[in-house]
Amino acid sequence: MSGAEAESGRGRRTVLVATVAAGVLLAGGGGWYLTASGDGGGGGAAAPRAAGAPAPPPLRLGGGDGASGGTGPGAGIAPGEPDPGGGPNGTVYRAEGPLPQGPSSAAVHRPEGLVTSEEVARLAGALGMTGRPALVGDVWTIRPEKDGQGPRLDVARQAPGSWTYSWYDGGPAGDACLKGRACPPPGEAKPPAGGSPVGEAAARAAAAPVLKALGQDDAKVSARQVMNGSVRVVNADPVVGGLPTYGWSTGLHIGPDGRPVAGSGTLKEPPSAGTYPVVTAERALARLNEESRGTGPVGIGGCATDPPAGEPRADGGAGKDAPCQTVVDMAPPREVPVTGAVFGLAATDAADGRVLVPAWLFTADPADSAPYTVTSTAVAPEYLVPPSKPSPRPEPSTPDQGAAPVRRIESYAVGGDGRTLSVTFWGGVCSTYAARVEEDPRQVRVTIDEKPLDPDRACVLVAKEVTVEVRTAAPLGDRPVVDAASGEAVPRR
Repeated sequence: MSGAEAESGRGRRTVLVATVAAGVLLAGGGGWYLTASGDGGGGGAAAPRAAGAPAPPPLRLGGGDGASGGTGPGAGIAPGEPDPGGGPNGTVYRAEGPLPQGPSSAAVHRPEGLVTSEEVARLAGALGMTGRPALVGDVWTIRPEKDGQGPRLDVARQAPGSWTYSWYDGGPAGDACLKGRACPPPGEAKPPAGGSPVGEAAARAAAAPVLKALGQDDAKVSARQVMNGSVRVVNADPVVGGLPTYGWSTGLHIGPDGRPVAGSGTLKEPPSAGTYPVVTAERALARLNEESRGTGPVGIGGCATDPPAGEPRADGGAGKDAPCQTVVDMAPPREVPVTGAVFGLAATDAADGRVLVPAWLFTADPADSAPYTVTSTAVAPEYLVPPSKPSPRPEPSTPDQGAAPVRRIESYAVGGDGRTLSVTFWGGVCSTYAARVEEDPRQVRVTIDEKPLDPDRACVLVAKEVTVEVRTAAPLGDRPVVDAASGEAVPRR
């Protein structure tokens, strides 16, 4: 971080401390929202449950700790952001000012129904496309013909209607590919060659008709990012049920000529599916810290050398009778200031698909990097079902020397092409690693494969951070990246 950036960060923290006390909080992307001040209302949340009304059914969130209320597949992990656990040693999040009370209850929003051809046609018209959507399997599609020049739109028929849009500059595509010629996979577009990016105002104006067709014209919009030197990126976080959302965004790439060249998002707004009591920001932050204690070194342990000789042990042998600690074990947890809290909805996985759950969206503002958002489910813990524990597997009679330890992917980054993922995890010094992906319209699952350099040779147990690259068939868009070994969402860095 440069001196100017550091100064800017310090100024931002000072402003946010004041705004927290005033009850007006800054979201991670820079939009302002009013939060409730403890009177049980405001913020667009649902009214408290009427006396005598039946209690809502318990929620089972995929992979989260039902007792402690973590969002998403991994407790406390906001989709697309750093792991709140902070790696092996954990993270402590410290509020820099008073935190708001928030509403007393709020609704869960769950997608339902099917996307119609008329809804797809409305989106296509806003994107400047012609032609009628055709249903191919479970996907509505409008594709370029023959030479592949022109736009392509794919929309999942099942709500919420995840969609991707790309613009092809020509060349063989699909069945029109010539033998020996490379063909772009679905969703991949050739980036515009040259040109200067349009300004933020022009990009917002180009995105406005698309957002209106999606019913997201009240979304919080950002247009600061530029890709490939010529494409302006517009990100929009829609408002659902009167609340800001996180992890449910629409993304549009605006080319130098001011028209969309790529995009992704969801077509149907999920309706309310039950109102639940919710906790205050202070309680949600306490839960987040409970979940952020750290995982310990994954797949790495033990001592590289024997204990010091010549000192008595409890069993009478030589060497010191003391536990062995690695450098990672002895490091303190990372401490990160929290400079804002907004009550909203966070996308997370449930047993029947992706849903929006009431959550506190915290702005984490570390001194050594840019601010990011971390979430904690706001639903009262008594309404969250703890995840079912798998039945223990019988131990093999002989150890499997060829089995690699399960490793948890720490984070990932996306290349400028939207398809190259750089995944980072803890590994050993005596192995090589590669990643492979399985993808569908809803998510991308990443598996890490380990190959020992010399299986017959003893290896010192030293941990190192490893980063490998893997490419997806289609641009990642807003799809979550999931660690296939653990089933947890992977934070984006």
